[in-house]
Amino acid sequence: MSAVFVVHQCPNPSTDFFVAPALLAESRDVRTFTFDQVPDLSELTGATVVFVRYVPPAWKALVTQHPPARVVLFMDDDLFDWRAFRGMPWRYQRKLFRLAWRHQRWLRQVRAELWVSSPWLARKYWAWGPRVLEPRNPYPLPENVSDPDIKTLFYHGSASHRAEIEWLVPIIEQVLGEREDVCFEVIGDRKVRDRLAHLPGVQVVHPMSWVAYRRFVCRPGRTIGLAPLLDTRFNAARAPTKFFDITAAGAVGIYADTPVYQGLLKHGQNGLLLSMDTREIWVDEIGRLLSSPKLRSELYANACLR
Repeated sequence: MSAVFVVHQCPNPSTDFFVAPALLAESRDVRTFTFDQVPDLSELTGATVVFVRYVPPAWKALVTQHPPARVVLFMDDDLFDWRAFRGMPWRYQRKLFRLAWRHQRWLRQVRAELWVSSPWLARKYWAWGPRVLEPRNPYPLPENVSDPDIKTLFYHGSASHRAEIEWLVPIIEQVLGEREDVCFEVIGDRKVRDRLAHLPGVQVVHPMSWVAYRRFVCRPGRTIGLAPLLDTRFNAARAPTKFFDITAAGAVGIYADTPVYQGLLKHGQNGLLLSMDTREIWVDEIGRLLSSPKLRSELYANACLR
């Protein structure tokens, strides 16, 4: 059986949620490489090279000079449409352009296959004949789910989710103002910390590597995970992986009612799907969940079945 070389910048959720499970299901001989690691040239003969999101220069040169049997690019964001980058932090836009967008012509020249994370991306890039990969849970389920006196709401978004954090601020203000048994945890930089500094009971956690996050999110004690998602070009291509993050935390999730989550979530069964049109319904449903341990337990038990 020919070898499969998975090329990624570092351990990351794209590989763990999508690429690794797909290759494991095929019982392939898989080796992973970071951008600067390359195999012996002789090993490329008959091999498959899977680029996870990005095409690093060293590997592009290697594949051009010594073509493998098969080249694949996996993407779980819309990396080929520069219009989708608008509104993202400038450094992130530059990274997407440098490592993904500008390599489209080369990928076609080497007849690369396209693997994607969502039907939305598959429809948009139908001309590539893309393969849709379903996300798989990379976490162990918590053995014990606690119900502490102080309930923790949390939102774990990256720098590309700054607008979602801003959208959540009035909700968190209202919930913390109405209840003394609630705190809020969010991942963010100094700008996020400064934005929320006026609120008591807020913990801003510094961004971390994926390896560190996998351990961090499994720490017990969280109650409700929030997953808002604004209607933008970039967000339309998102995958519902926050469902697995929230469940791994031992928490119940409240998710934006969008196609991103509608395929995985059943409202009132394994989580809540709420419209982004009004924040008030989010405040009401957070309060209802906080006041109903039985409902939270039922939703969580169903979420663990996925």
